[in-house]
Amino acid sequence: MSSAFDPQHASVGDVGTALMLVDSRLRSVRDGGSRSDPERQALTEQFVESLGPEEAGEVLEGTCTLIYTFMRWLRLAHEDAGKDVVEYVVPNLVASLRMMPRSVRPEAIPTMVGMVVAAGIGLSPNLWREQYGEWTEAEMTPLEATTFLLAEHINRMTDDPDFAVRLVSEALAGVDER
Repeated sequence: MSSAFDPQHASVGDVGTALMLVDSRLRSVRDGGSRSDPERQALTEQFVESLGPEEAGEVLEGTCTLIYTFMRWLRLAHEDAGKDVVEYVVPNLVASLRMMPRSVRPEAIPTMVGMVVAAGIGLSPNLWREQYGEWTEAEMTPLEATTFLLAEHINRMTDDPDFAVRLVSEALAGVDER
């Protein structure tokens, strides 16, 4: 039976920009906060601030598409090993988000976990979230952190620091070729 939250009913959004932002954050963390990090962060913030409301909404939807894509890959990888993705991914995500109290307020964690669980069982995280109303400013940083943590989890699983970004980039390239 099809759900109203099935990904086929969701907008994909601006996945390219969302991926660029995640890749920038992954590289920043991997570089260990090098001298260029403040410059990179300032450019990223300037870019995000330049987005209009419609463009920002597209990037937000693209970020949810990334969460769905990462969780789909994680679900398939865990199923191949006879494991449940929710059981193995969610506790680590919660623990990581709880270690970021200045960036991720505790009340945002259940929403992020709900989105990840929705994606893990094949639902659109964006459509799942929309049932609770408009996105809030307080959810933006936790959403970014959640996407980053899922990408980093995939990169660690594959022992490849660029795997998650390449996974989505190759999928996007495949769509462009059609």
